[in-house]
Amino acid sequence: MNIDHNGLRIEYESDGDETAPVVVLTMGLGMQLTAWPTSLVQAIVQAGYRVIRFDNRDIGLSSQLDHLGVPNIGWQLVRSRLGLAVRSPYGLQDMAHDAIGLLDALGVQRAHLVGVSMGGMISQRIAATAPGRVLSLTSVMSSSGAPGLPGPRSDVTRALLKRPRSRRPEHVAAHALNMFRLIGSPAFPQDMPAFEQRVLADAVRSHRPDGVARQLLAVASDTGRHTVLKGITCPTLVLHGTADPLVPIACGRDTAARIPDARFEAIDGMGHDWPPGVATLLARHIVPHIQAAQAGPTTIPT
Repeated sequence: MNIDHNGLRIEYESDGDETAPVVVLTMGLGMQLTAWPTSLVQAIVQAGYRVIRFDNRDIGLSSQLDHLGVPNIGWQLVRSRLGLAVRSPYGLQDMAHDAIGLLDALGVQRAHLVGVSMGGMISQRIAATAPGRVLSLTSVMSSSGAPGLPGPRSDVTRALLKRPRSRRPEHVAAHALNMFRLIGSPAFPQDMPAFEQRVLADAVRSHRPDGVARQLLAVASDTGRHTVLKGITCPTLVLHGTADPLVPIACGRDTAARIPDARFEAIDGMGHDWPPGVATLLARHIVPHIQAAQAGPTTIPT
């Protein structure tokens, strides 16, 4: 399914009763809506919610923005390290407007937001700049973007900037699997046959390397997000793994510290991925959080 918003096509999927309260899941850099674990989606639906997942702009089956050009990632990241402005074709606030436009098209006034990595940043932007649309926020393995926070491990950075051998799905999938091996959760085993099948299916569904580059610049150019987090008023849960080599746990702690009354939960042994054990564990945090926010301010999740 898809909607048109501000000249863009946004691909989405909806699960659960269409009259139920809505939970919007926003995925991270270069990741498609299909990357959300089925077990997490089902846990939220079974708790009585409608779950909406979507492909961010430039990824998956949403609009491809190649007319904006192919950015020089290396040069722009050098500018970022030197404290110079990063030039990006669009920003995370634009991507936040895409999500709000999706809610508008579906007739949803307010929703619970769950965002992972870059999706957490986009969700933070929505909660800070459109508070009337947000019932609760859950920011997972994400960051405030504040200056001075630690960055990815060096080998992860190198892998992030590489591209597959070719655009053939098997090469795209192999490249993605290598990245996931670097950023995976050491304490949680992955179901490799099922995971490899899903990664290959995603490579067949869509491969947008230039879109990933533009999204990466949107993240790098969003240097002021940390200054608006103090304006978030909805119930907020920040979840982060202790073993995350892409977005270190200090980034999650900083995010929670900047959002009034946010609750922070560290997940021992979790990296930057969603193996079955992580998906199950995070559902046990996320579902009570949105249920408490739905019930009102007097309910405290356990």
